Amino acid sequence: MSIDIEKRRQEETQTVLEIIKIYCRGHNHLRANGKDLCPNCRKIADYALDKLNKCPRMDIKTFCSVCPIHCYGKEEAAQIQEMMRYGGPRMLWHHPVMALRHIFIEWRTRHGLRDKEEMVSARAKEKSS
Repeated sequence: MSIDIEKRRQEETQTVLEIIKIYCRGHNHLRANGKDLCPNCRKIADYALDKLNKCPRMDIKTFCSVCPIHCYGKEEAAQIQEMMRYGGPRMLWHHPVMALRHIFIEWRTRHGLRDKEEMVSARAKEKSS
């Protein structure tokens, strides 16, 4: 597995966890002493992280919301969407660098720059082989 893919997986894992933490704290969920998440949010976080770890498209994907493979169950997808809608915008206050990186990736994706970069990279690899 490529280091870049593993780095991307770690960054996405960290982002998802932070968004869920913001959601959990913002909704005043009861957490055990020293715990970042309540049991229900921990369950969703574990589910999301498991899906990220098993993602077969990590090398080319941008966000789960635009992925053609729908690996989340309906209930879990609805829960994580609610968490993302709440925690995503608040990431700018809690983790501005992480949020700006996420916004930049989304901007590149929407403007087709990511696809162009991947095509250029693939061509360069072919030429060097």
